[in-house]
Amino acid sequence: MLPQKQAEEAIVASFNETEQDGNGKEEGEERAEEPQPMFSMKSLLWHGGSVWDAWFSCASNQVAQVLLTLPYSFSQLGMLSGLLLQLFYGFMGSWTAYLISVLYVEYRTRKEKENVSFKNHVIQWFEVLDGLLGPYWKAVGLAFNCTFLLFGSVIQLIACASNIYYINDRLDKRTWTYIFGACCATTVFIPSFHNYRMWSFLGLAMTTYTAWYLTVAALVNGQVEGATHSAPTKLVLYFTGATNILYTFGGHAVTVEIMHAMWKPQKFKYIYLVATLYVFTLTLPSAAAMYWAFGDQLLTHANAFSLLPKSRFRDAAVILMLIHQFITFGFACTPLYFVWEKVIGMHGTKSICLRALARLPVVIPIWFLAIIFPFFGPINSTVGALLVSFTVYIIPSLAHMLTYRKASARQNAAEKPPFFLPSWTAMYVVNAFVVVWVLVVGFGLGGWASMANFIEQVDTFGLFAKCYQCPKAPVAAPAPQKPAKQH
Repeated sequence: MLPQKQAEEAIVASFNETEQDGNGKEEGEERAEEPQPMFSMKSLLWHGGSVWDAWFSCASNQVAQVLLTLPYSFSQLGMLSGLLLQLFYGFMGSWTAYLISVLYVEYRTRKEKENVSFKNHVIQWFEVLDGLLGPYWKAVGLAFNCTFLLFGSVIQLIACASNIYYINDRLDKRTWTYIFGACCATTVFIPSFHNYRMWSFLGLAMTTYTAWYLTVAALVNGQVEGATHSAPTKLVLYFTGATNILYTFGGHAVTVEIMHAMWKPQKFKYIYLVATLYVFTLTLPSAAAMYWAFGDQLLTHANAFSLLPKSRFRDAAVILMLIHQFITFGFACTPLYFVWEKVIGMHGTKSICLRALARLPVVIPIWFLAIIFPFFGPINSTVGALLVSFTVYIIPSLAHMLTYRKASARQNAAEKPPFFLPSWTAMYVVNAFVVVWVLVVGFGLGGWASMANFIEQVDTFGLFAKCYQCPKAPVAAPAPQKPAKQH
């Protein structure tokens, strides 16, 4: 037993050696021989790899523009279903994030035993699947993850254009999409998740303000005259709203990259759960208050800002959400940048400018898709049903079951079952429930409802819609004709 214990200690030590050291040095950088200062502005703002950095990244990435569409989902689901499904999918999402973290540690541990070095290389989810289950799983993971991240980035651009319109409507939403596409392209200069320390903190502060602004503004303005709360009324709307909530707690597409940026990634296990508990304090009050105040009006207003009166507080919330959506765009795009760099052989390049130039082709299709499908709200549900259901819930659960299907794998597992579920059999039961539930309710019923709603939006507004759900300008009455002169 003693040699085995020493081997385990050596593996844990190797985690720390290949990550950042206490002075904030990134993996792959040569450590300076002279002593570094204990505090520096660069270390404070730029180099992040602590548990707190990971928590800020998870919480900030989880609540972005979806905060503005949850009241719309409540108008489809009703108050009770909206509250219960948020809690249900929040805890389910935390469970599958835990599974991803376990599989990452298992993969990393096995590779460390083979003396594999990860200097200048960021481990990604599809590589974990490849190392544990083989190339077919790698292909499936890569396809779902990249497509999800692609459309996640598209959604951020759509949200930027939708939000800024409520401050400045002199330009239509499509024009704003062009402008913000150029702005978000600057994320190519952010090297990795090590460098999101300041952005993650600011992003969470911004969504916290916006969530409580929505809550307070809805309560202060009170219920609109004649407000009705008829949901749920149609199965299509009910499962569309449910799938949007499934998407809300499905920010796992960047979990492995966030873990890899940590100095001690084995400490990630419960970070996502704690982040989700904080997110509940933002999403539950804001969505409930907005639905109470406006009721069925939200069915035709996917963006919560559209129903609140213009004020300096609303303008501040819009501006803060715009900045946060820029940050979230970077979160979603960074793993895509890594994949593209590996494809073209640029991932090990140390020049930030050269890497930024190589990354630009990733932004162009995102920009184009945001202009084709500018449907704020319905696109969230569609992405949730068709992509998040597999990427975030089904694939991690199946991968965990298959990785530990043999007794030898369970005996030598780098991470044992958690203290609250100490049996491998119980873990299999929970994983099987997640797979069946999400496959039937999320992908099956949710996919049917979301696609039906999405197609309806295309039929109503058309592709390349210039200004989705914008108020229609009043039609001027025709000028009265002068009576003809009598000759």
